[in-house]
Amino acid sequence: MRPETRYARSGDVNIAYQVVGEGPRDLVLVPGWVSNLDVFWDEPSMVRFLQRLASFARLILFDKRGTGLSDRVADLPNLETRMDDVRAVMDAVRSTRAALVGYSEGGPMCMLFGATYPERTAAVVMIGSFARRTWAPDYPWGPTREDYDRHVEEYTRGWGGPVGLDIRAPSVAHDPRFREWWARFLRQGASPGANRRLMGMNVEIDVRHVLPAVRVPTLILHNDGDRSVPVEYGRYMAERIPGARYVELRGDDHLPWVGNTDAILDEIEEFLTGVRRGPEPDRVLATVMFTDIVGATTRAAELGDRRWRDLLDAHHALVREHLARFRGREIDTAGDGFLAAFDGPARAVRAACAISEGVRPLGLEVRAGLHTGECEVMGPKLGGVAVHIGARVAALAGAGEVLVSSTVRDLVAGSGLRFRDRGAHALKGVPGEWHLFAAGKDSQA
Repeated sequence: MRPETRYARSGDVNIAYQVVGEGPRDLVLVPGWVSNLDVFWDEPSMVRFLQRLASFARLILFDKRGTGLSDRVADLPNLETRMDDVRAVMDAVRSTRAALVGYSEGGPMCMLFGATYPERTAAVVMIGSFARRTWAPDYPWGPTREDYDRHVEEYTRGWGGPVGLDIRAPSVAHDPRFREWWARFLRQGASPGANRRLMGMNVEIDVRHVLPAVRVPTLILHNDGDRSVPVEYGRYMAERIPGARYVELRGDDHLPWVGNTDAILDEIEEFLTGVRRGPEPDRVLATVMFTDIVGATTRAAELGDRRWRDLLDAHHALVREHLARFRGREIDTAGDGFLAAFDGPARAVRAACAISEGVRPLGLEVRAGLHTGECEVMGPKLGGVAVHIGARVAALAGAGEVLVSSTVRDLVAGSGLRFRDRGAHALKGVPGEWHLFAAGKDSQA
């Protein structure tokens, strides 16, 4: 569920923020380049990243002024003004002291805040960050100012598409779904003109003189193959911040929510809490049930669009009624089919039989397939081989038939459910042969 977006007043500007979780400590996530709080929650990898942070802290998110859901401004702010925005958000949520976690361009602001307001800073964590962005005679890393200006022009011309993704997240740079999300994230984070000004402001950042003054606990995390901000930037800061803990990780991505995210989160959690729990389990044992209407296309053509729509609505209502009755969870609905999950295989079989019987007075027949296995949790969805097996079992079911894998049959032994042997079958794309069984008509009681 998306958190509520609220606004804090910082001078004459409204700063959008969200609060996630109720942990024993406060954690402010300071975004890099651009951000948009709403679009954050459209990308599963980002959702997992944020939920993990919120599992051990009260997570405070915000969009910097001039970006995302915050007010657009004529002149983009310096770091001092951005510190005021963070204080305004902390005051709005009654946070007297918080750990600041900044990635990329968010790191310098965290450092400056920690040095300026140590009484309000529990710790500073920087991920793939820097003290200065461009090359200097005494800072021989990164692009020259001329190279950087060329990047600004390239990004401005390409704004609207997934610009910069190839160097910021090479592990997902060719994923069409992620590319679409990244392009939308940038568009809704800033306009082309605002981005030009943002990149112009970022190139002016130079907080090297602040490093010795950072006296709060500091953790610096950097991927050794980061193509956007080379690892030398992290090493430079670690050598100059007193007592800083530096962890160099194996990875090529700059965005902390893709690639080796769990390794990054493990380090943050241990640094802030003293405990390394590891990621929350992202796999669960579940019984998946697939159903679909037999001969749906022919029946729709016979009835016409409106009458078919009414019949489909009645079908959906009946399926959902039985899911509620047998404690099933609707995972997905596509056309006339359902994917549901149950925490008990016996209830799943009884639900499928009840649905099969229940739709007959509507003049419909459904086929159903069930399998129990370990499923991958993907936000509200489920995935993995177990889901594929369930779909393949359903495809082999006949009209009005509830077909189950041998795994389901074995798990419900002693439940009183009855089955007919349907023999061994090859399931498309799944290795080996699978023994299938049809649930008997007395299995829904």
